[in-house]
Amino acid sequence: MTITILTIIHVMICIFMIVIVLLQNGKGAGIGATFGGSSQALFGSEGPVPLLNKLTTMTAIVFMVTSLSLAYLSTDRTAASVMEEIAVPLPSSPQDIPLIDTPAPPLPPGSDGR
Repeated sequence: MTITILTIIHVMICIFMIVIVLLQNGKGAGIGATFGGSSQALFGSEGPVPLLNKLTTMTAIVFMVTSLSLAYLSTDRTAASVMEEIAVPLPSSPQDIPLIDTPAPPLPPGSDGR
C-alpha cells in the first residue's frame, strides 16, 4: 500500500518537474511574454527566474527523496523464495516414488564393466 502511494506521488512529481523545466525559457524570453504582458509586471521586478528556480529545486529534492524511498522499500529483506509457491505433485502410487539410495547391481564375474 505504501509503495503504491509513493509511486503515484513520484510519477506526479516527475510530470510536475517536466512542466517546470519546460516553462523555463532561455534568456530574454520570460513566462510573462506567453500571457501578453511583460515578465516584470506578472512576477514582480525580478521576473519568473527566482520562482521557477525555487520550484525546480524543491521538486528535485522531493523527486530524490521519493526515488530513494522507493529503492529502499523495494528491497526484499525476507528469506522467502519464489520456489516455495510451487506445489510439488505427490506420487499417486508407491511405484511412482523414486528410489534414492539403491546400490547398483553387481557385475557378472569376468566383466570389466564395458
